[in-house]
Parts: sequence; structure tokens; C-alpha cells
Amino acid sequence: MMKRGLRIFFILAALSLSVLTALDQDAHARAGGGRSMGSRGSRSYMSPVAPPSQSPNRQQYSPSTPSPAAPYQQPAARPMGGFGRSFLGGLAGGVLGGMLFRSLGFGGGFGAGGGGIGLFDIVLLLGIGYLIYRFVVRNRSRQESYDGSGRVVNMSDYQQDAVSGGGYREINARNEVEEGLSYIRQMDPGFDEKRFSDSVMDSFFKIQGAWMNRDLSGVSALLTDDMRRILQGDIDTLLREKRVNRLENIAVRSVEVSEAWQESGQDFVTVMIYANLLDYTTDDTTGQVVSGSKTDPVKFEEYWTFTRPVGNNPWKLSAINQA
Repeated sequence: MMKRGLRIFFILAALSLSVLTALDQDAHARAGGGRSMGSRGSRSYMSPVAPPSQSPNRQQYSPSTPSPAAPYQQPAARPMGGFGRSFLGGLAGGVLGGMLFRSLGFGGGFGAGGGGIGLFDIVLLLGIGYLIYRFVVRNRSRQESYDGSGRVVNMSDYQQDAVSGGGYREINARNEVEEGLSYIRQMDPGFDEKRFSDSVMDSFFKIQGAWMNRDLSGVSALLTDDMRRILQGDIDTLLREKRVNRLENIAVRSVEVSEAWQESGQDFVTVMIYANLLDYTTDDTTGQVVSGSKTDPVKFEEYWTFTRPVGNNPWKLSAINQA
């Protein structure tokens, strides 16, 4: 009975570990790991506003745009948050402990003689499996849905537009951007949106190159202290695991300012970046690909927020948000 209980425990433990690993397998895809991070001031807990799809100020970049630095998850399924992961881990741990306890003959249950796997255990395991399946499918479908232009589509936005009127929403969003930019120009008359977008792309490629090289020393001036700390933590994990996230053939499709505002003596500008690239991770020792693909490009849409003290001062990346 003891051997049988231990065998069941180790099998289920391995299964749970593989599931949680699958949920986190894209945790280090491109700079930021394909997740939201950093600070947007008082808007940190607000979703970035999606800009109009046909804005006259939208910067278009050729698909063949080369990366000046070493090339930059996949709009990788966003890793499950700490609460969700803890919930699944705790639930799985409780089930494993209870099943081991009963399999050793210390508890009742629906199984014969009070030992082994009972009906309740089976039902609970099936329930956990179904929840995990629904979570993975929902995230994949949401992040792999694109409209005709290739942009990531959030169906809830379409539903909201159907009620409130998408045209009005786009006009209002652009008006808010122009208003925010006008405040920024009051303290920096030379501010130009196109030049700013070009400088954002320079920062984008430099930061991605530094991420792939696992060395942020050359881009420290482009990052706020908080963003440097977060990215360095991710790089330390890659170094500890002896892995490198390789980013190649980056093609930036479009760049557009989606938000601009001032608060507490700081300028903030959020830019939507839509691009595709080859994104895969290799093992330092063997060179083998451990996640991602060397041949299948992935698309992603992210919002990068830059901040500076008001006036003609250098901009620094303060946040990355997923679409």
C-alpha cells in the first residue's frame, strides 16, 4: 500500500509540475517577457488607450526594417499571474496531499476500503484539468486573433464599440492625445511627435539588443530605475538557467502615440508598437532551442511608456504593457 501511494504521489507531482512549467514557458520571451510591467504614474492600473487605426500621425515602418543592434513571448500567451499560479499550485498540492494521505490508509473516501484514489479525487482532478485547459485556450485565442491589418484584436473592444460607437471613441482618443502633447509642448516648444517616434524606435532596438546580450550596461540611460531593476532580474534568471533569448529579423509594422499627459512635474507618452520577429530561447551549453521557433515569426503589439521631467530632457522607458 505504501509503495502504491508513493507511486501515485510522484506521478501526480510530475504532472502538476509539467502543467505549471507549460504556463510559464514564455516567461522570458523578448524584453519584459511578454508581460506588463513598470510604472505609468497615476495610470499604472489603467489599460493603455488603443489609438485610431488610421491616424494621420501614425508612423509606418517597412517590414524589412533592419535592427541596428543584435535582434530582439511571441505575443506569447501571457504567463498566469501570481494569484492564479498560487491558486493552482495550492489546489494541486491539496489534492496530492489528500490522495497520498488516503492512499496510505489514513482517510476515508469513496475508494474500496478507504484507500487509493476515490471518486472525489478523480472528479477534482478532472475539474483542475478543465480549468487549466480553459485558461490556455482563452489566452491563445485572445492573443492569436488578428484583424485584416495584422493587429491583435480584443473582441471585447468590438463589443464595446458596438454599444458606444467606435468612431466617436477613436476621435475622442486622438483629441486626448493632441491635448496631452500640447501641454508637453508648452514646456518644450521643440517637441515633435515624429522625431519622438523615431527616437522610440532607436530605444526599442537598443533595449532589445541589450536584452538578448544579457547586458543592460549600455542602455541604462534609457531606462528608469524601476524598469532597469525588473529587466535585470529577468536577465539574472536567464544567466542562472544558462539560457539566452534570441531575437532575429525584427520587422516593425507601425508606431503610434496612444497617450500623452503630465503629472507631478513629469511628462508621460505611451506609444503602441506593432511588430513581428523570430523569438526563441536556446541553452547555453547545448545550443538547442528550448522554447519558441527559429523559423516561425511571431507578431506582437505592445505599449511602451516613456517619461521625463517636464521640459527638454531625455526620455526613459518606464513601462511596458501588453495589448
